[in-house]
Amino acid sequence: MVIWELSGTGEDRRRRALRLIGTGFALLALHLLVQSTWVLAAAFHPRHSPRGIGRTAGTAVVMFALARGKTGTGAALGNPVPATEGRVTLIDGLPATAVLPGLVLHAAAGWWWADPAAGYVLVLYAAREVREMFGADRAAHRRTKKPPSHG
Repeated sequence: MVIWELSGTGEDRRRRALRLIGTGFALLALHLLVQSTWVLAAAFHPRHSPRGIGRTAGTAVVMFALARGKTGTGAALGNPVPATEGRVTLIDGLPATAVLPGLVLHAAAGWWWADPAAGYVLVLYAAREVREMFGADRAAHRRTKKPPSHG
C-alpha cells in the first residue's frame, strides 16, 4: 500500500491509501477479537517451547524495527501513509510481544488465559487507531471538499 501511494501523487490517492490501511487495521482487530474469544470459550491451552519463545521474541524485534523505519520514513517525507503503515506494523509486532508473557505465564503458572486476555487489550488499541485513522480521513476530506458554486 505504501509503495503504491508513494508512486503517485494527490490528496485523493493519499486518502484512499489511508482508508485501505484503516480497513486492514479494522479487520485485524476483528480477527483478534474473534480469535481471543474462541480461545477463551474453548479453554485452549497453548503449547510452549524455548525455541518457540525465541522465535516469537525475534518476530517482535523485527516488527518493531520495521515500524520504526516506516514511521521515520513517513515523517521524513511529510507523508502520513508510511507513518500510518508504521502504526499498523507496530500492531503486528504487539501480538508477538503479548504472546511472550502469555507463554511464560502458562509455562510457569498455568495461566492459559493470559494470551487471549492480551488479545483483548490489542483489540482496544487497534479500535482506537482505526477511529483515529478514519477521523483524520474525514477531516482531510472536509478540508479539500470545494464549496458548491452558486452561479
